[in-house]
Amino acid sequence: MSQCKNVFEAILRYGHDEDFVPNEDNQFIPTDAPAGSADKIEVLRRRVELGQPLWHNTDRVDYSGLTGAIRPRE
Repeated sequence: MSQCKNVFEAILRYGHDEDFVPNEDNQFIPTDAPAGSADKIEVLRRRVELGQPLWHNTDRVDYSGLTGAIRPRE
């Protein structure tokens, strides 16, 4: 696979996403992973690969109920 010299060449070769319509199939499920976590990033990556919308209406929207390690100040 040769590299494209610019964005216009890439569009000619691979097309564009102006007509993209996300696919909400039975694999499009919400995630409880908090924003910014490795798990959430993996879910978003997988959604892109599957052509799904990035955001599910019932994805976690806050950090309530989560616990984390507390590091004392030195």
